[in-house]
Amino acid sequence: MDKKEPLVSVIMPAYNAEKFIGEAIESILNQTFKDFEFIILDDCSKDKTWEIIQKYAKKDERIIPVKNEKNLKISATLNKGINLARGKYIARMDADDWSFPYRLEKQIDFMESNPEVVISGGSIDITNSKLEHINYRKYPLDDVGARKIIFRYSPFAHPVVMYRTEYVKIAGLYYQYFFLAQDYDLYFRIGMLGKFGNIPDLLLKLRTHERSSSQSYLRKQEIITILIRFKAWIIYNYKLKFLDFIYTFAEIFGLFLIPPSIKFRLFSYLRSSKEVKD
Repeated sequence: MDKKEPLVSVIMPAYNAEKFIGEAIESILNQTFKDFEFIILDDCSKDKTWEIIQKYAKKDERIIPVKNEKNLKISATLNKGINLARGKYIARMDADDWSFPYRLEKQIDFMESNPEVVISGGSIDITNSKLEHINYRKYPLDDVGARKIIFRYSPFAHPVVMYRTEYVKIAGLYYQYFFLAQDYDLYFRIGMLGKFGNIPDLLLKLRTHERSSSQSYLRKQEIITILIRFKAWIIYNYKLKFLDFIYTFAEIFGLFLIPPSIKFRLFSYLRSSKEVKD
């Protein structure tokens, strides 16, 4: 007999994550909300990531361990997880981050109370490799605010989003040819089916370290992000305002003029907040 379908499917891809994945897994297992399945997908790691996943799976039946037969990269691995998901909602998680214990409970309450919202997120704590606080990052709370800034920066922190499983499938899942900014493209597509939303609460500690893709591939990520914006404007019929044009072309000119390390620090400073609700 099949197990009862959970309300939430937590999907976490992992690749060479042995250093931090234990903390990430435990942060989900210790959630105050218990009705979830935890799909952890190892993308052919070369370290002990798979062994760690199996160890936790033996202790908690909510964990569904999956090992890719070959390295599929992030987008295809996420899509594999989505196709396996049985929950009404899908919650994203990264193998090097840490979710606050109340995260799923608060997100479920928000999604259940706002049926028009197809995707939501929350505030995050930017930390160093030891999960020590650096700064906070907040996101627009309502649909109008999120759409107002979507051509300038992402309206969600990807590792903490929750979306309705039905709608992410209708939207077409993640575009597999984008190995960076794949979440950004999905936001535009799923946003055509319903409303955006964020809650003010602090939901996740986002760990920054030398291997994090946001620092390692910043220039490539910027190029893909710009292409996605024009795709959203031309193909998805989103309205690109004059200030959005100016911002995008300024970013194009700055691609090779400003060193990525300086740009990363500048972006982090401009997006940071001193206080956030928790």
